[in-house]
Amino acid sequence: MTTVTYAVQDHIATLTLNRPEALNALNLAMIDDLRAAAARVAFDPTVRVVILRGAGDHFMAGGDLKWFREQLALPPEARQPRFEAIIAAVHASILSLKHMNKPVIAAVHGAVAGFGLSLMMAADLALAAENAYFTLAYSNIALSPDGGATWSLPRQVGLKQAMEIALFGDRFDAARACELGLINRVVPLAELEAAALDLAQRLAAGPTEALARTKALLNQSLETSLESQLLAEQRSFAACGAHADFSEGLAAFFEKRKARYGQDAAEG
Repeated sequence: MTTVTYAVQDHIATLTLNRPEALNALNLAMIDDLRAAAARVAFDPTVRVVILRGAGDHFMAGGDLKWFREQLALPPEARQPRFEAIIAAVHASILSLKHMNKPVIAAVHGAVAGFGLSLMMAADLALAAENAYFTLAYSNIALSPDGGATWSLPRQVGLKQAMEIALFGDRFDAARACELGLINRVVPLAELEAAALDLAQRLAAGPTEALARTKALLNQSLETSLESQLLAEQRSFAACGAHADFSEGLAAFFEKRKARYGQDAAEG
């Protein structure tokens, strides 16, 4: 059984972390499956939106500590290159999620720890169940973070808060995560799936070209000057204005109806 399942319905892809018996902890098989699933969804032309979720009672409890303990049998000089290769494979998934031209929604519950928090932060939007709890956790076992956590965290919560979360590895709840800006909203556990699907459906029905360009502009904004960002906006705006979605959006506005973008518009 794959450790990451892949399902598509109504232009929405759902990637489910699928090791519930191990709290969806990241092992070698899941690293490979997640990398393959993220690459697949990035280039799947039928997909407009992605939902990330965890099977069972948790989103992800971080890395598989049993596997890490097994690596202690290796001498330090053998351990270091092995870890570098493993983390490079882990990072391929993060890059796919950040760079794909479609929105990614994380729907998290239970444990969101270690790489689970890194993975959630790589999503464009995040919903958390009331029972979710968060910890970066790496410092608790004398590791530094991976999965882009040291890139995402200060951008999402500010440097001082990022330092506290990363250096201490303390656990905090969903309300605090929302207050920090790590998640968009907190919902009852029973409503998590429906809330994520509602957001996904709204995005899937939207103008995919404009949404993709908006995601790209926002992601690059903290790395560029105002002048460079203005030029990027200028080019993106013009490209959207030349796209068929713009014609449909304006027609729908003046005809006082809901816009039907992409394939749905062509079919209708």
